[in-house]
Amino acid sequence: MRSDSHIVSRRALLCVGLGVGTASVTGVAVGLLAHEDAGGGRHPGAAAGHRGGPASASAPAPGGPDPGRAAPGPRAAGKAPQLHRAVPDSYRLRPLAGETSMGAPKAHPPVRTHAETRLPELQGRLVMALTFDDGPHPEHTPALLEVLRRHGVQATFFVVGENAAAFPDLLHAIAADGHVVGNHSYTHRQLPRLPKAEVRGELGRTSELIDRVVGTPPRWCRAPYGDWHPPSLKVCADLGMEPMNWSVDTQDWARPGTARIVRAVTENAAPGAIVLHHDGGGPRHQTVAAVDRYLPLLRERGFTCVRPYV
Repeated sequence: MRSDSHIVSRRALLCVGLGVGTASVTGVAVGLLAHEDAGGGRHPGAAAGHRGGPASASAPAPGGPDPGRAAPGPRAAGKAPQLHRAVPDSYRLRPLAGETSMGAPKAHPPVRTHAETRLPELQGRLVMALTFDDGPHPEHTPALLEVLRRHGVQATFFVVGENAAAFPDLLHAIAADGHVVGNHSYTHRQLPRLPKAEVRGELGRTSELIDRVVGTPPRWCRAPYGDWHPPSLKVCADLGMEPMNWSVDTQDWARPGTARIVRAVTENAAPGAIVLHHDGGGPRHQTVAAVDRYLPLLRERGFTCVRPYV
């Protein structure tokens, strides 16, 4: 009997010990949950794969926190966190955060010896690229956007910085329709005649403006008059851009007449062609009318007008 009594006592003590241990673990878990709730949300890594949730929005980038975003703090119940995009003080030499042209962005493009005059990687496709320089213009750019929208065509607009600064809503309109916004310098000065520091100012200031207004820096750059030299090509690469010229010059800047602009495009249409037009720098009614006229003709011949990097 004494032995049985000892066994019963040991079992009672064991049960009491297990109960205390369970209560302790539960208390620790409750404490952690309460601390987490007071901190304003989950651990940053708990829902990194959840799209659209506050955890995915505030998760730090690999290698450390995002320097352009303030550290998350407590927030009132029921209110979504307010995320504000940092405005750059000056244009950064950094990996591209987004894209304004098709293709994977490159952090540091190699320094080119010349500008592209044809679309690369064609693979036998009948594609061409339409480009428009010197805008945006308050009359001609919206008219061109309407024509391109009606024909279902996307193009590239190489904007002059001072015009873009005067009409930022037109930059939004260009990007909203899916067109490429490219860099065409800030004041349309001939780059080889400038010191390298001024070349950097012309291109860097325009890239900064496009980045600030559209939300992503330009991938493509066209020198005024297509006039490149080694220092300007180096600056172009340093700013994360590729240089582009053209293979079909419509001479529309001289206002030769709508019919001649149409012929310049249709007679020189070829796979990979890059067509030069202007939507700024003077009256461009002939250009708008010509684009509206030749786009159906190109479609009948099997051509598709695309953004660069198809």
